[in-house]
Amino acid sequence: MTFAGYSLLPVLPELVLAAGAMALLMLGAFRGQQTTSLVTGIAVVLLVVTGGLELWLPAGKLTTFGGSFIVDDYARFLKILALIGSGVTLILSRAYLAEQAKIFEYAILVMLSTTGMMVLISAGDLIMLYLGLELMSLALYVVAASHRDDTRSTEAGLKYFVLGALSSGMLLYGASLIYGFTGTVSFAGIAAEAKSANVGLLFGLVFLLAGLCFKVSAVPFHMWTPDVYQGAPTPVTAFFASAPKVAALAVFTRVALTAFPGIVPQWQQIVVFVSIASMALGSFAAIGQKNIKRLMAYSSIGHMGFALVGLAAGTQQGAQGVLVYIAIYVAMTLGTFAIILAMKRNGRAVETISDFAGLSRTNPLLAFFFAMFLFSLAGIPPLAGFFAKFYVFLAAIKAGLFTLAVIGVVTSVVGAFYYLTIVKVMYFDEPKEAMEPMRVELRVVLAVAGIFNLLFFVYPAPLVNAATVAAKSLF
Repeated sequence: MTFAGYSLLPVLPELVLAAGAMALLMLGAFRGQQTTSLVTGIAVVLLVVTGGLELWLPAGKLTTFGGSFIVDDYARFLKILALIGSGVTLILSRAYLAEQAKIFEYAILVMLSTTGMMVLISAGDLIMLYLGLELMSLALYVVAASHRDDTRSTEAGLKYFVLGALSSGMLLYGASLIYGFTGTVSFAGIAAEAKSANVGLLFGLVFLLAGLCFKVSAVPFHMWTPDVYQGAPTPVTAFFASAPKVAALAVFTRVALTAFPGIVPQWQQIVVFVSIASMALGSFAAIGQKNIKRLMAYSSIGHMGFALVGLAAGTQQGAQGVLVYIAIYVAMTLGTFAIILAMKRNGRAVETISDFAGLSRTNPLLAFFFAMFLFSLAGIPPLAGFFAKFYVFLAAIKAGLFTLAVIGVVTSVVGAFYYLTIVKVMYFDEPKEAMEPMRVELRVVLAVAGIFNLLFFVYPAPLVNAATVAAKSLF
């Protein structure tokens, strides 16, 4: 299967997903909004099929389009993770789409955004990186404003679009500078040319990393995150907090380690600064938050800082730490948002932390799971979140970044405060009116994510081994 002399086998999963999205768009356009449930169901099936195709591709490293598109163990690991994040988000969105916003386009936009994520993860040069990034981002801008009758949702979409356009411009300017000073756009070609750091190349690198920092919502390019997380519909916030983070962190790691291995000390300084700033802001700024979605936004900023600790190490072990971290982070985040989506009273969603008061007495099982996720996000052993931080801190220590590791541990302790505050509200405050019963799909997601977080320490080998193999393919 070829096109213009290039093999299409490596891009088969992306082609299937994009073609499926186009077919569903035609179905929705001709049949109207009553197809929302059908389109969403088919979209989930297509995401599962795409994941199966990704695993079906021949083992080893595959490339096409002159090396612009790479499928290796690293890409496979992260694509499966992104597909899981997108698929679970659509499952979590069922009630929202059925009761509040009957928009069939929602699932199609998620599919197109996921296609962009997969292209981004497999990018082997700056042009493919930009194409993937824009395909992912343009769909996200629309999804953020998908609830057209809600002013907050529209405002969130506009803020995200304006700041996203700025970050894309910075990234493109950085890419043009890098091309100008190396004469190539491919990561392998840049690595061969960038043996030493000249001023022009460093300027390009700074702008490129600034654009990528925006996509992972790392400080100082985090300013959109709290407003967009709070303003967007809750299922959309769950999507933003999971799958796009996987893709952005994947390309951040691939660019740093494969395009600039000759100037590690230079980009390491940038990543260390961004990591420390993100961990600190994520820990301290969340303390005064009253809205659970804003709190999760600052939590997300902090967690991206922790993940970048592994990248700062600049080693294979560091890359493995990043992969383990993002996988566990996705599980923790989706489980937490399953609970937030279940918090409804009298048909209305509640979002303030005080609404969780006395949950341990009105719904003990839900309170237990929520407390467990919060402890895991805080990094308390023996939950999965502890091991996520353990792997990145260990990589930093082995790379000699002792100060970074110490700051990471200290900010973890500070961050634990606001997670424990929610636990205190649930277990020690006077109970409010009981919540509505939890929907079946939310229970399933909660159970799977909860068991993974609770029992990860019993058998961590599958995830750790897969991350080790994936990280090795980068070097």
